[in-house]
Amino acid sequence: MTAGLPNADGIDCWIFDLDNTLYSPSECDLSQQMEAAISGFIERRLGVSARESDRLRKVWNSRYGMTLGGLITECGVDPHDYLEETHRLDLSSLHPSPCLQRLVARLPGRRLIHTNANVAHAERVLDRLGLSAHFETVFDVEAAGFLPKPDPEGYRRLLARHGVNPRHAVMVEDTARNLIPAAASGMTTVWLRTVRPQAARGFDPAAVHHIADKLEDWLAAVTG
Repeated sequence: MTAGLPNADGIDCWIFDLDNTLYSPSECDLSQQMEAAISGFIERRLGVSARESDRLRKVWNSRYGMTLGGLITECGVDPHDYLEETHRLDLSSLHPSPCLQRLVARLPGRRLIHTNANVAHAERVLDRLGLSAHFETVFDVEAAGFLPKPDPEGYRRLLARHGVNPRHAVMVEDTARNLIPAAASGMTTVWLRTVRPQAARGFDPAAVHHIADKLEDWLAAVTG
């Protein structure tokens, strides 16, 4: 495990998580908005208290990788309803970074998004950040068969659908446990540390090949 990845030789595909990776959670309120939206959805659908909905959100996120996994498996909720209702977020606190745009554009090879959100949300965020033109496609939780990261099946589907050779791919992700299946598949992994303490849970040093503290600095080192 090293501090960065200065040499991009042999890499032809760059796979990025979306939320809290392409933007800093400390500089916007999207995480708080999302948590409130999910808790509100649980309250309405299950008829439970705000305290209970918050507890279930945390339990299911830990157990299934995202709250949606629990709602599908234990409550039979339609995932499309969940994704539609919980991703109506105000993106005004997100601000584009010309520096980030330039650095992402300089990465050699293909660039993909792998997210536990849906395509509609990902496209809105990428548009807001001015990054849409720099990514080939979005592989979302629906494309993964509603098997969210870190379920290994979603990674297998991503690699197969987009013809990615994991030995020549890098995955950048803020949630440490989501890098375990990526590393197992043969990808080089980069953990982007953030202010979110929950993102460090499940950290496995064998699955984290490189650590970065700021995405722009890491990209600058990679692209020279």
